[in-house]
Amino acid sequence: MAKRKNKYVAHLAEFYHNPDTWTQQAAEYLYRQRSGAVGDVPIDTVLYEECVKGMERLPDACVDLMIADPPFGIDFDGLGSAYNRDANNVVHGYEEVRGDYGTFTYAWLKEASRLLNPHASAYIFSGWNNLDEVIRSCRQLELTPINHIVWKYNFGLFTKRKFVTSHYNILFVVKNPETYYFNKVKHYPDDVWPIKREYRPGVKKNGTKLPLRLVRRLIKFSSRPGDLVFDPFMGNGTTAAAAKQLWRHFLGFEINSELRSTIESELSLVMFGESFRKFDREAHIKELRVRYPHAAVEYDRRRINEVAENTR
Repeated sequence: MAKRKNKYVAHLAEFYHNPDTWTQQAAEYLYRQRSGAVGDVPIDTVLYEECVKGMERLPDACVDLMIADPPFGIDFDGLGSAYNRDANNVVHGYEEVRGDYGTFTYAWLKEASRLLNPHASAYIFSGWNNLDEVIRSCRQLELTPINHIVWKYNFGLFTKRKFVTSHYNILFVVKNPETYYFNKVKHYPDDVWPIKREYRPGVKKNGTKLPLRLVRRLIKFSSRPGDLVFDPFMGNGTTAAAAKQLWRHFLGFEINSELRSTIESELSLVMFGESFRKFDREAHIKELRVRYPHAAVEYDRRRINEVAENTR
Protein backbone atom coordinates (compact mmCIF):
# COMPACT_ATOMS: atom_id res chain seq x y z
CA MET A 1 0.00 0.00 0.00
CA ALA A 2 1.44 3.34 -1.11
CA LYS A 3 2.23 5.87 1.59
CA ARG A 4 0.61 9.28 1.61
CA LYS A 5 2.77 12.06 0.20
CA ASN A 6 1.41 14.38 2.92
CA LYS A 7 -0.05 13.56 6.30
CA TYR A 8 -3.82 13.31 6.61
CA VAL A 9 -5.46 16.43 8.03
CA ALA A 10 -9.15 16.29 8.91
CA HIS A 11 -11.35 18.58 6.76
CA LEU A 12 -8.44 19.75 4.61
CA ALA A 13 -10.00 18.34 1.44
CA GLU A 14 -12.97 20.68 1.88
CA PHE A 15 -10.68 23.64 1.20
CA TYR A 16 -10.10 22.32 -2.33
CA HIS A 17 -13.80 21.91 -3.14
CA ASN A 18 -14.41 23.85 -6.35
CA PRO A 19 -17.44 22.75 -8.40
CA ASP A 20 -18.41 24.11 -11.80
CA THR A 21 -20.24 27.37 -11.34
CA TRP A 22 -21.70 30.26 -13.30
CA THR A 23 -22.75 33.80 -12.54
CA GLN A 24 -26.47 34.58 -12.68
CA GLN A 25 -25.83 36.46 -15.94
CA ALA A 26 -23.89 33.59 -17.51
CA ALA A 27 -26.55 31.08 -16.50
CA GLU A 28 -29.31 33.19 -18.00
CA TYR A 29 -27.27 33.65 -21.18
CA LEU A 30 -26.85 29.89 -21.59
CA TYR A 31 -30.56 29.45 -20.98
CA ARG A 32 -31.52 32.05 -23.60
CA GLN A 33 -29.11 30.56 -26.13
CA ARG A 34 -31.17 27.39 -26.33
CA SER A 35 -34.65 27.77 -27.66
CA GLY A 36 -37.02 26.25 -30.15
CA ALA A 37 -38.04 22.63 -30.32
CA VAL A 38 -36.86 19.05 -29.98
CA GLY A 39 -37.99 17.45 -33.19
CA ASP A 40 -41.46 18.92 -33.64
CA VAL A 41 -42.05 19.33 -29.89
CA PRO A 42 -41.45 22.80 -28.36
CA ILE A 43 -39.21 22.82 -25.28
CA ASP A 44 -40.52 24.14 -21.96
CA THR A 45 -43.71 22.23 -22.67
CA VAL A 46 -45.73 19.54 -20.93
CA LEU A 47 -47.70 17.33 -23.31
CA TYR A 48 -50.76 15.52 -22.00
CA GLU A 49 -50.41 12.12 -23.57
CA GLU A 50 -49.02 8.66 -22.89
CA CYS A 51 -45.25 9.01 -22.64
CA VAL A 52 -44.10 6.04 -24.75
CA LYS A 53 -46.04 7.22 -27.79
CA GLY A 54 -44.96 10.78 -27.10
CA MET A 55 -41.28 9.88 -26.84
CA GLU A 56 -41.41 8.19 -30.25
CA ARG A 57 -41.70 11.68 -31.75
CA LEU A 58 -38.46 12.87 -30.15
CA PRO A 59 -35.01 12.49 -31.79
CA ASP A 60 -32.13 10.44 -30.40
CA ALA A 61 -29.74 12.00 -27.86
CA CYS A 62 -31.80 15.14 -27.27
CA VAL A 63 -31.98 15.04 -23.47
CA ASP A 64 -29.31 16.17 -20.97
CA LEU A 65 -30.98 14.85 -17.81
CA MET A 66 -33.98 12.67 -17.08
CA ILE A 67 -35.90 12.61 -13.81
CA ALA A 68 -38.62 9.96 -13.74
CA ASP A 69 -41.12 9.16 -11.01
CA PRO A 70 -43.28 6.48 -12.63
CA PRO A 71 -46.23 4.72 -11.00
CA PHE A 72 -44.86 2.18 -8.52
CA GLY A 73 -47.35 -0.59 -9.30
CA ILE A 74 -48.72 -0.73 -5.74
CA ASP A 75 -52.41 0.15 -6.29
CA PHE A 76 -51.95 3.67 -4.91
CA ASP A 77 -54.36 6.56 -5.44
CA GLY A 78 -53.50 8.83 -2.50
CA LEU A 79 -57.10 8.83 -1.29
CA GLY A 80 -56.93 6.22 1.46
CA SER A 81 -57.93 7.28 4.97
CA ALA A 82 -54.41 6.48 6.19
CA TYR A 83 -53.10 9.47 4.21
CA ASN A 84 -55.35 11.92 6.09
CA ARG A 85 -56.16 13.88 2.93
CA ASP A 86 -59.20 15.79 1.78
CA ALA A 87 -60.31 13.95 -1.36
CA ASN A 88 -61.41 17.30 -2.82
CA ASN A 89 -57.76 18.38 -2.94
CA VAL A 90 -56.48 15.27 -4.73
CA VAL A 91 -56.70 15.55 -8.52
CA HIS A 92 -58.49 12.53 -9.92
CA GLY A 93 -57.41 10.57 -12.98
CA TYR A 94 -54.25 8.95 -11.59
CA GLU A 95 -53.59 5.66 -13.39
CA GLU A 96 -51.69 2.75 -11.91
CA VAL A 97 -49.87 0.24 -14.07
CA ARG A 98 -52.07 -2.28 -15.79
CA GLY A 99 -50.57 -5.66 -16.51
CA ASP A 100 -47.00 -6.76 -15.91
CA TYR A 101 -44.83 -4.09 -14.23
CA GLY A 102 -41.64 -5.37 -15.86
CA THR A 103 -43.16 -5.01 -19.33
CA PHE A 104 -44.36 -1.50 -18.51
CA THR A 105 -40.95 -0.48 -17.17
CA TYR A 106 -38.98 -1.85 -20.11
CA ALA A 107 -41.29 -0.16 -22.63
CA TRP A 108 -40.99 3.38 -21.25
CA LEU A 109 -37.32 3.05 -20.31
CA LYS A 110 -36.39 1.75 -23.76
CA GLU A 111 -37.69 4.91 -25.39
CA ALA A 112 -36.32 7.16 -22.66
CA SER A 113 -32.80 5.70 -22.86
CA ARG A 114 -32.73 6.44 -26.58
CA LEU A 115 -33.25 10.12 -25.80
CA LEU A 116 -30.24 10.41 -23.47
CA ASN A 117 -27.13 11.98 -24.98
CA PRO A 118 -23.61 10.72 -24.09
CA HIS A 119 -23.18 13.10 -21.13
CA ALA A 120 -26.71 12.58 -19.81
CA SER A 121 -27.83 10.98 -16.56
CA ALA A 122 -31.15 9.60 -15.35
CA TYR A 123 -32.66 9.49 -11.88
CA ILE A 124 -35.45 6.94 -11.53
CA PHE A 125 -37.68 6.84 -8.46
CA SER A 126 -39.01 3.53 -7.21
CA GLY A 127 -40.56 1.91 -4.20
CA TRP A 128 -39.03 -1.34 -2.99
CA ASN A 129 -41.87 -3.53 -4.29
CA ASN A 130 -40.84 -3.39 -7.96
CA LEU A 131 -37.29 -2.08 -7.65
CA ASP A 132 -35.93 -5.32 -9.11
CA GLU A 133 -37.92 -4.75 -12.32
CA VAL A 134 -36.45 -1.27 -12.73
CA ILE A 135 -32.91 -2.54 -12.17
CA ARG A 136 -33.48 -5.42 -14.59
CA SER A 137 -34.69 -3.10 -17.34
CA CYS A 138 -31.73 -0.77 -16.82
CA ARG A 139 -29.35 -3.69 -17.24
CA GLN A 140 -31.13 -4.94 -20.33
CA LEU A 141 -30.90 -1.49 -21.88
CA GLU A 142 -27.22 -1.13 -20.89
CA LEU A 143 -27.77 1.82 -18.59
CA THR A 144 -24.88 1.86 -16.13
CA PRO A 145 -25.75 2.22 -12.43
CA ILE A 146 -23.72 4.88 -10.59
CA ASN A 147 -25.51 5.18 -7.25
CA HIS A 148 -28.57 4.02 -5.35
CA ILE A 149 -29.82 7.08 -3.47
CA VAL A 150 -32.23 6.74 -0.57
CA TRP A 151 -34.68 9.58 -0.03
CA LYS A 152 -35.77 9.43 3.63
CA TYR A 153 -39.02 11.29 4.16
CA ASN A 154 -41.05 12.20 7.23
CA PHE A 155 -44.04 9.91 6.81
CA GLY A 156 -44.84 6.21 6.67
CA LEU A 157 -48.05 4.22 6.98
CA PHE A 158 -48.55 2.46 10.30
CA THR A 159 -47.80 -1.28 10.18
CA LYS A 160 -48.37 -4.19 12.56
CA ARG A 161 -46.21 -7.02 11.25
CA LYS A 162 -43.43 -5.28 9.31
CA PHE A 163 -41.23 -2.19 9.42
CA VAL A 164 -42.72 1.14 8.36
CA THR A 165 -41.62 2.16 4.87
CA SER A 166 -40.49 5.79 4.99
CA HIS A 167 -38.12 6.07 2.04
CA TYR A 168 -38.01 6.02 -1.74
CA ASN A 169 -35.24 4.57 -3.86
CA ILE A 170 -33.65 6.77 -6.52
CA LEU A 171 -31.51 4.95 -9.08
CA PHE A 172 -28.79 7.09 -10.63
CA VAL A 173 -27.92 5.59 -14.04
CA VAL A 174 -26.07 6.88 -17.10
CA LYS A 175 -25.85 6.20 -20.81
CA ASN A 176 -22.06 6.39 -20.92
CA PRO A 177 -20.02 5.89 -17.71
CA GLU A 178 -17.00 7.57 -19.29
CA THR A 179 -18.63 10.81 -20.42
CA TYR A 180 -21.59 11.57 -18.15
CA TYR A 181 -21.66 15.00 -16.53
CA PHE A 182 -21.52 15.23 -12.74
CA ASN A 183 -20.99 18.48 -10.90
CA LYS A 184 -19.97 17.75 -7.31
CA VAL A 185 -21.76 20.72 -5.79
CA LYS A 186 -21.25 19.35 -2.27
CA HIS A 187 -17.86 18.25 -0.98
CA TYR A 188 -19.18 15.07 0.63
CA PRO A 189 -22.40 14.09 -1.18
CA ASP A 190 -23.63 10.99 0.61
CA ASP A 191 -26.41 8.81 -0.78
CA VAL A 192 -28.99 9.10 2.03
CA TRP A 193 -31.07 12.27 1.76
CA PRO A 194 -33.40 13.15 4.66
CA ILE A 195 -35.74 15.66 3.02
CA LYS A 196 -39.21 16.39 4.34
CA ARG A 197 -42.24 16.15 2.13
CA GLU A 198 -43.97 19.40 1.29
CA TYR A 199 -47.37 19.90 2.88
CA ARG A 200 -49.63 22.52 1.35
CA PRO A 201 -53.10 22.16 2.89
CA GLY A 202 -55.95 23.21 0.65
CA VAL A 203 -53.90 23.06 -2.56
CA LYS A 204 -54.98 20.65 -5.28
CA LYS A 205 -52.30 18.14 -6.25
CA ASN A 206 -51.60 14.70 -7.61
CA GLY A 207 -51.80 11.74 -5.22
CA THR A 208 -48.06 12.03 -4.56
CA LYS A 209 -45.69 14.98 -4.95
CA LEU A 210 -41.90 15.21 -4.87
CA PRO A 211 -40.36 18.08 -2.88
CA LEU A 212 -38.91 20.88 -5.00
CA ARG A 213 -35.78 20.79 -2.85
CA LEU A 214 -35.18 17.16 -3.76
CA VAL A 215 -35.60 17.67 -7.50
CA ARG A 216 -33.44 20.81 -7.49
CA ARG A 217 -30.65 18.82 -5.88
CA LEU A 218 -30.74 16.24 -8.68
CA ILE A 219 -30.69 18.98 -11.32
CA LYS A 220 -27.75 20.80 -9.71
CA PHE A 221 -25.59 17.68 -9.61
CA SER A 222 -26.26 16.45 -13.13
CA SER A 223 -26.88 19.37 -15.48
CA ARG A 224 -25.65 22.78 -16.55
CA PRO A 225 -27.63 25.99 -17.11
CA GLY A 226 -29.41 25.81 -20.44
CA ASP A 227 -29.62 22.00 -20.39
CA LEU A 228 -32.85 20.16 -21.17
CA VAL A 229 -34.38 18.26 -18.25
CA PHE A 230 -36.89 15.60 -19.29
CA ASP A 231 -39.64 14.03 -17.18
CA PRO A 232 -41.83 11.34 -18.77
CA PHE A 233 -44.23 11.30 -15.77
CA MET A 234 -44.63 14.99 -14.98
CA GLY A 235 -47.31 14.60 -12.29
CA ASN A 236 -47.60 17.90 -10.41
CA GLY A 237 -44.97 19.60 -12.57
CA THR A 238 -42.28 19.64 -9.90
CA THR A 239 -39.47 18.84 -12.36
CA ALA A 240 -40.59 21.64 -14.67
CA ALA A 241 -40.77 24.15 -11.81
CA ALA A 242 -37.36 23.15 -10.43
CA ALA A 243 -35.80 23.43 -13.89
CA LYS A 244 -37.27 26.90 -14.35
CA GLN A 245 -35.87 27.98 -10.96
CA LEU A 246 -32.36 26.89 -12.01
CA TRP A 247 -32.14 28.25 -15.56
CA ARG A 248 -32.75 24.84 -17.15
CA HIS A 249 -35.26 23.99 -19.85
CA PHE A 250 -37.83 21.27 -19.36
CA LEU A 251 -39.91 18.89 -21.42
CA GLY A 252 -42.28 16.20 -20.29
CA PHE A 253 -45.40 14.12 -20.63
CA GLU A 254 -48.36 13.59 -18.33
CA ILE A 255 -51.11 11.11 -19.15
CA ASN A 256 -53.62 12.72 -16.78
CA SER A 257 -54.96 15.86 -18.46
CA GLU A 258 -56.80 16.71 -15.22
CA LEU A 259 -53.42 17.86 -13.90
CA ARG A 260 -53.04 20.64 -16.48
CA SER A 261 -54.21 23.43 -14.17
CA THR A 262 -52.09 22.03 -11.29
CA ILE A 263 -48.95 22.05 -13.42
CA GLU A 264 -49.67 25.53 -14.79
CA SER A 265 -50.19 26.77 -11.24
CA GLU A 266 -46.95 25.14 -10.07
CA LEU A 267 -45.02 26.91 -12.84
CA SER A 268 -46.68 30.25 -12.16
CA LEU A 269 -45.53 30.16 -8.53
CA VAL A 270 -41.82 30.15 -9.41
CA MET A 271 -39.62 32.65 -11.24
CA PHE A 272 -36.83 32.07 -13.75
CA GLY A 273 -33.53 31.50 -11.97
CA GLU A 274 -34.87 32.30 -8.48
CA SER A 275 -33.05 29.34 -6.87
CA PHE A 276 -29.83 29.64 -8.86
CA ARG A 277 -26.74 30.52 -6.83
CA LYS A 278 -23.14 30.94 -7.93
CA PHE A 279 -20.67 28.98 -5.82
CA ASP A 280 -18.72 31.59 -3.85
CA ARG A 281 -15.33 30.01 -3.30
CA GLU A 282 -13.98 32.98 -1.34
CA ALA A 283 -16.88 32.82 1.13
CA HIS A 284 -16.51 29.03 1.28
CA ILE A 285 -12.83 29.28 2.30
CA LYS A 286 -13.60 32.04 4.80
CA GLU A 287 -16.23 29.89 6.52
CA LEU A 288 -13.91 26.87 6.61
CA ARG A 289 -11.15 28.92 8.23
CA VAL A 290 -13.47 29.65 11.15
CA ARG A 291 -14.75 26.09 11.47
CA TYR A 292 -11.47 24.25 10.94
CA PRO A 293 -8.50 26.49 11.91
CA HIS A 294 -6.05 23.58 12.09
CA ALA A 295 -6.87 22.53 8.52
CA ALA A 296 -6.63 26.18 7.43
CA VAL A 297 -3.02 26.39 8.66
CA GLU A 298 -2.11 23.26 6.69
CA TYR A 299 -3.94 24.54 3.60
CA ASP A 300 -1.95 27.79 3.68
CA ARG A 301 1.30 25.91 4.21
CA ARG A 302 0.72 23.71 1.19
CA ARG A 303 -0.27 26.64 -0.99
CA ILE A 304 2.96 28.43 -0.08
CA ASN A 305 4.95 25.31 -0.94
CA GLU A 306 3.13 24.94 -4.28
CA VAL A 307 3.95 28.53 -5.20
CA ALA A 308 7.58 27.97 -4.25
CA GLU A 309 7.73 24.82 -6.38
CA ASN A 310 6.22 26.57 -9.38
CA THR A 311 8.68 29.48 -9.22
CA ARG A 312 11.82 27.38 -9.21
